[in-house]
Amino acid sequence: MRKILTPSFVIFACFILGGMIFKSVAPIQCGTIYPNDSIFVLTGDERRIPFAMRKMREFPTADLYIIGAGAQGKIDIARPVMIESRSKSTYQNALAIREIAMARNLKRVVIITTEDHINRATYLIKNELPMVNVVACPATLTGMPPTKRLERWATEYIKYIATMFGIKES
Repeated sequence: MRKILTPSFVIFACFILGGMIFKSVAPIQCGTIYPNDSIFVLTGDERRIPFAMRKMREFPTADLYIIGAGAQGKIDIARPVMIESRSKSTYQNALAIREIAMARNLKRVVIITTEDHINRATYLIKNELPMVNVVACPATLTGMPPTKRLERWATEYIKYIATMFGIKES
């Protein structure tokens, strides 16, 4: 006699499959950056700002914006950097980026955040700026134990699902 798959098993299997797809579609390298681009760094992980500083050495004429609650302290760069420190969530980051992009009439923005966070951040920013080209530039989660990486990916996947259901402040 055949066993019928229980609904909870099917839901669990879909969740696991979705998580694998979520990770596999995340960009693993930075999109093309042009010398006159506007680069937005979302704070929240200690890897993001140093990664952005390395990018700024490659593209010294790009504009740099550091967005979020973690944007404090000294930034080691020989040019002006705009720091927005009011936003406290990825959705608020997206709103701050929208405000800056509209005020400066930007047609293209580069987003730097960690690889586990890039899908949701890009999704939220594209929703706020549908007419702007959003270029993803993920910082890798180097030097992190595999269990911590898995935990972070799972958390971001759950937040992404919530975002798809309209819960933006997650």
